[in-house]
Amino acid sequence: MIHKRVPLKYIFFDVKYEMLFVLFIALLSHFISTKFIDRSLVIPLAIPAFLGTAISVLLSFKMSQSYDRWWEARKVWGAIVNDSRSLTLQLQSFLENSEVLIKTISYRQIAWCYSLGQSLRGQDPLLNLDKYLSEDDLKQLEKMSNKPLGIIQLNTRDIKLLKLNKQIDTITHAHLNSTFVRICDSMGKVERINNTVFPPKYRLILRWTIFLFVTLFAISLGNLSLIVALPLILFFSLIFFLLERSAFHLQDPFKNRPSDIAITTISQTIEINIKQLLQDENIPSVVPSDEYYIL
Repeated sequence: MIHKRVPLKYIFFDVKYEMLFVLFIALLSHFISTKFIDRSLVIPLAIPAFLGTAISVLLSFKMSQSYDRWWEARKVWGAIVNDSRSLTLQLQSFLENSEVLIKTISYRQIAWCYSLGQSLRGQDPLLNLDKYLSEDDLKQLEKMSNKPLGIIQLNTRDIKLLKLNKQIDTITHAHLNSTFVRICDSMGKVERINNTVFPPKYRLILRWTIFLFVTLFAISLGNLSLIVALPLILFFSLIFFLLERSAFHLQDPFKNRPSDIAITTISQTIEINIKQLLQDENIPSVVPSDEYYIL
C-alpha cells in the first residue's frame, strides 16, 4: 500500500508534446487574428463545442473499455493468488511423508508466478529463478518457448508419478489436476489480454479529432485577448489529452509502467504466503515502495 501523491511531472510529462502543439496553435491563431483581422477565419464557438461533446463520448467509451481490460487482469491475478495458496494446502493435506516433494512443487509455483509476470512484461522469464528451481528444471525449461507453461508441466509430471506409484488415489489426483487447470486457465487469460491489441485506428481517429478541436477552438476565440484565450485553450486541451493518455496506459496492464497491475508485488506476496505455509525460514520481507506506484 502506498499513500504518496502522483507527482505533477508524471502527469504532464506524457502530454508535453501535445501541449506544445496546443500552445503553438493558440499563439498562431492570435497572431493571425491581430495582424490579418480582415482575412481571419471566423468560426462560431458552437462548432468546437459540438466537437468537444463528441470527443467526450469517444473518451468515455475508450476509458471504459481500457479499465475493463485492466480490471479483468487484476481479477485474474487475484485468482492466481488463491490457486497458488490452495495448491500448497492441498499438497500438505493429501501427501504424507513427502515434505521434499511438497516444497519442490510449491517452489515451482512461486517461480511460475515470477516467470509469468516477467514474460508478460517482455523480460527474461527465467531471471532470478535459480533460487526456486533446480538445475535440472532450468535445463528442461530452456527447451521450452513458453517458460511458465513448462513449469506447470514439471509439476503435473510429478503429480502423475505420484498417481502411478499409488501414493495418491484417483480423487486426490483429480483435485490436484483441477487446481493446475485453473492455474493454466489464468495464464491463458492474462496472455490473451497482453496479446490482444486495442484497435490502433480508434486511438488515431480520437487523437486527430482532439487536434482538430484544439485548432477550431483556438480560431473561435481569436477575438479574445491572449491572456483570456490561452488559459482556456490549454485547460480544455489538457483534460482531453490526459484522459486519452490515461486510457491508453490502462488498456495495456503489463507494460512495466506505473499504471500496471502490480504483478511483481503480488508474486512476492504469494512467495511469502507459501513459504509461511511450508514453515520456511527464508521468508522475504516486504519492502515499502519509495515511489508513487508499486510493480
